[in-house]
Amino acid sequence: MKNLILTIILLFTVTTNAQYAIISAIDVKEGSDEGYLKLEEFFGPIHDATIEAGVQNSQTVFKVTSEGQNEDYPDYIIITGFSSKEQLDAYNESWSTDAWANFARRVYRGKMSGRAISRMMNSVGDYSNERRNYHVELIAATPFIGGDWNPGDKASMNPMVKKNDDFENYETKVWMPLIQKEVLKGNHGGWAFVNIYEKNQNAYENLTHMVFNKNNESSYSDEMMETIGTFKYQKLFEGLAESRDMLDAIELEVISSH
Repeated sequence: MKNLILTIILLFTVTTNAQYAIISAIDVKEGSDEGYLKLEEFFGPIHDATIEAGVQNSQTVFKVTSEGQNEDYPDYIIITGFSSKEQLDAYNESWSTDAWANFARRVYRGKMSGRAISRMMNSVGDYSNERRNYHVELIAATPFIGGDWNPGDKASMNPMVKKNDDFENYETKVWMPLIQKEVLKGNHGGWAFVNIYEKNQNAYENLTHMVFNKNNESSYSDEMMETIGTFKYQKLFEGLAESRDMLDAIELEVISSH
């Protein structure tokens, strides 16, 4: 039994170390994907340095891969994680273009000329439209299987609109126990439920929550499907459906992770 418990601990990484995050939706200007990705590649080592310095906890860049995606959906999603609201607020209040430039010069000292660094820093915003930023707080999460994110990993995100006060209880007390069993069986990569507590001016006003899934190639177990098919759970899912509006899933693929 001790060996089994140790194996489970080694296999799973719990995501609740990032209690807060900024989710940024990026619309890339037409024909600018290559330039945008080069800019993200340039900033990768800079994010590593800021994470080491305690400015942020993590950052993952996802490409939106949904086929026939809603035209309002972004081209990329960036999730920047923080251990506390205080750390997130400090990041927003203190981090200017000059602060990023200082880290860039430190990271690329001896590897890139000052002129080349300035050119890359000045190109921020050239390839994309204004970001839609959502500040979110973690409500609940299962373990996430497989440890750190790697390029090519698949995920999905469902934006949601709360319709009544029962919504969070339905998600955490009806759906989460079912999905957590599937995660522990290796049939699902992980699940997280967040509340949007703040957003910038161009973000979608009506969104209140998001659900995030780490996908894998497995299918849900027969046991879960049988449970969902029972009268009890059919009635519970009716209540869940009435408690929120769920937008189409945004399918994602990891481009880079720090």
